[in-house]
Amino acid sequence: MKKVSLVLWFCLFSISSFLREFKAEGHGVYIVYMGAKGSSDDHIHLMSSLTTRRKNAVDDAIADRVDIINLSIGQPAGAEDEFSRNPIAIGAFHAVQKGIFVVASAGNDRPLEETVVNVAPWIFTVAATTIDRNIETHILLGGNKIIKVLSFSDLNKSLVYPLLDSLSVKLHGEFVYDGDARDCEPDTLHEHKVEGKIIVCEHLDDDYSLNDRLGEVRKKGVIGFILLLPDDELITAPKIRSFPGAVIIQEDGIKILSYINSTRNPVATILPTVTVDNFKLAPVVAFFSSRGTNYNTRSLLKPDIAAPGTAVLAAWPANNTKLTRSGQEPPLFNSNSGTSMPCAHASGIAAILKSQNPTWSLSAIRSAIMTTAFQQSNLKSPIVNSVYGESLATPYAFGAGVATMSGPLKPGLVYETEITDYLQFLCSTGYNTSTIKLISKTLPNDSPYPPGSSDDSVSNMNYPSIAVSLSKVRETKEVTRTLTRISDEESECTAIITAPDVLRVEVSPKKLKFTSDRKKLSYQMTFKAMSRERIFWINNMGQCRGRINQGSRRCHGTHKPLAELIYSMSIWKKLHIY
Repeated sequence: MKKVSLVLWFCLFSISSFLREFKAEGHGVYIVYMGAKGSSDDHIHLMSSLTTRRKNAVDDAIADRVDIINLSIGQPAGAEDEFSRNPIAIGAFHAVQKGIFVVASAGNDRPLEETVVNVAPWIFTVAATTIDRNIETHILLGGNKIIKVLSFSDLNKSLVYPLLDSLSVKLHGEFVYDGDARDCEPDTLHEHKVEGKIIVCEHLDDDYSLNDRLGEVRKKGVIGFILLLPDDELITAPKIRSFPGAVIIQEDGIKILSYINSTRNPVATILPTVTVDNFKLAPVVAFFSSRGTNYNTRSLLKPDIAAPGTAVLAAWPANNTKLTRSGQEPPLFNSNSGTSMPCAHASGIAAILKSQNPTWSLSAIRSAIMTTAFQQSNLKSPIVNSVYGESLATPYAFGAGVATMSGPLKPGLVYETEITDYLQFLCSTGYNTSTIKLISKTLPNDSPYPPGSSDDSVSNMNYPSIAVSLSKVRETKEVTRTLTRISDEESECTAIITAPDVLRVEVSPKKLKFTSDRKKLSYQMTFKAMSRERIFWINNMGQCRGRINQGSRRCHGTHKPLAELIYSMSIWKKLHIY
């Protein structure tokens, strides 16, 4: 079996849009351990880099002849450089030219439109979802009232501790404000008043991370930490790591604060953490996970895929004591959240595919993962954005769906793309020969890129998803896709179309028969906007469902995950067909 190398270069996305570098003994090692089956192994090699060294780091990985590069990193949303000046995009292009699969995080800039990063088609872009395993702890108030919370506590004894709200232990000073203390911001709590107590903090300012708050309570000797989060952010928890703590929704937070304010000597007990399996509803798109559309072009869907990214357990480096209680050893395993985590999951899936199928192309690996992804929760309902709000998620949030481990091993059919397709993409999105050479360095002598290529050409790239833009009702557009059979058996596939009345979708031919002599077959899809009626509205965005399946049992269920239709009408903006 071929040995698969995994090279990491690491950086943590910041919700406040500031890119924060992490030290090698923390986030980076955690991600590497995820990609290496979650165990601490001295033989795992880590490569770190600062922002200015990113491209050189990828060049080093290319020189080392690795198979997969995991980029749990990205530029801030809204500030990402265009491809010819983007070190990640350029380095990734060079890697793909050398046959290296490049996986990158979609970003942690919340569910805002056009926040997804690492959007080049040669990069496999990964969003984050929850999983069906939850980590819970019960907090006992005064010995009788129980509050169920999300938590990751290493307390093995159920001791009773004084319970205080952070405002009551504010450090007195000219520039220490009540709001800062309620938020447990750095240098706002009185050390002698909080030592040995459980402190309740409120999440008020996004400019401060959970690590900032944990750092403040830890250095002041706090024994336990409870953080009130907005309901729609709760699915990001827990990120408490080895420090005894919990995150709670506002409703439960009000109960705890009410108990504190109505009790002379409030006390609490943080009970040992338990694991809840088969948790419902799951998966759910993580609140922090960046969303499309693709700022570069609406004719290419990004992110590509989603994978587990909240409360993910992995090995933790033994020398990291930053978030460990004083006098205690760091844990062997820890919990973390972010799009860095699903990036490592996707890299692991790609590594399995590469080792099992060493002759597969990079695009075959990508296609296998995307076309076997699922789009339903464990309640057989559509994937949603928030556990509490349960707003319908779109492919702008999860791409083709949530990746699986077993499905990609037998995709049956795949969509192949070549380097020339990426060069055509650059030409179609406004790049000229000189700017393309900044990315690719060289161009083929028989360059197939005609001048004046339009954005519509992007829709015809043989990508495992389809995005089509229509400017008016009854406008028609056609796209072409080519399927490649990678299984040994012959097969015949039938296209099954499900689309709403507002859109007419036709496929030609409706059947594809693959034989030993015919391993590649093409089909055309025609999209025609028929009406603006009967649209299901969510946040002033019309949405309905549809899918094209090219699948029979002999084709292993390969399906087309997405078709997107964008209107430019006066009374509504967008209609997504997926």
